[in-house]
Order: sequence, then structure tokens, then C-alpha cells
Amino acid sequence: MNLFDLQSVFEKTTPEKIMTIKSITLSLGLVSFVFTASAAAPDLGKLPPAAKKEGVSYDKDIKPIFEKSCVKCHGPEKNPKSKYRVDSLEAAIKGGSSGEAAIIPGKGEKSPLLLQVADLIDDEDKRMPPTDKRDKYPALTKDEVGLVRAWIDQGAK
Repeated sequence: MNLFDLQSVFEKTTPEKIMTIKSITLSLGLVSFVFTASAAAPDLGKLPPAAKKEGVSYDKDIKPIFEKSCVKCHGPEKNPKSKYRVDSLEAAIKGGSSGEAAIIPGKGEKSPLLLQVADLIDDEDKRMPPTDKRDKYPALTKDEVGLVRAWIDQGAK
């Protein structure tokens, strides 16, 4: 049986052809799943440790970082394509147009925002600030990423 001869595959269906098609479909699905899972999994070993500071708060500690590197694109004056804003605590936690929370209080390693500002996302378009705009909007330092991580791990308050 020639699998690339579609006419012969669909002309006369036999149990052998059905099993072959199911096997190919299952194999392709499995390969796709494994590839997607491995490509999407960030290397959390590269994530800077959480800052030792206790009582990290949005207003006192995080907002100044966001104002320096994020608010010009993710604030009230702009309409970012992701519709994600960080100019208020509520907006930062809520997330953008994806409908998924950007910050998961208490779980820094699972928070997309932290992975994006730490450059642990494979997709260059999702790294924040974007790599091609870092001359205008500086990337967060390891200490700042650690402070953001501590804030999220402590409940993002």
C-alpha cells in the first residue's frame, strides 16, 4: 500500500488501511505534543532567585520598575496589541487579551509576566521589554526580576 497515493487510500477502505491511518495520525499527534511541550517549557534554572526582602508591595517596590521599563507601552496612553496594562495592580494581575492571568499570586514560576521579563520565553515577541526596543526601554536587571519574583511569590499585593 502506498500511503502517498490518496486515491488508493480512500478508494477502498480496508481494516489495514484504517489502522495505518490511525497509527500515522496518533504518531503525528504525539510528535507534535512532545515538540510543543519541550519548546514551551522555560528553563526555570535560569530564573533569578526571589529577593530576600519581605513585604514587597506593588506601589512601593514594583510600580517604579514597571514605570521605568513597561508603562510607556503597557499603560493608559498606549493601546498595546496584547491589551495588557501594568499601570495598576488590578490590571497587572488581570492580564491582557489572552484571557489568562499574567500574574498568579503565590506562584512566580507559573506567572507569564515573570517569565517574560526574565527572558525565559522562546518567542522573541513575548519577551519584555521587546529586545529590539531595549535602547529606549531597559530590560529588568536580575535584582529587579528577583524583586518581581518575590512580590509574586508573596501574593502580589
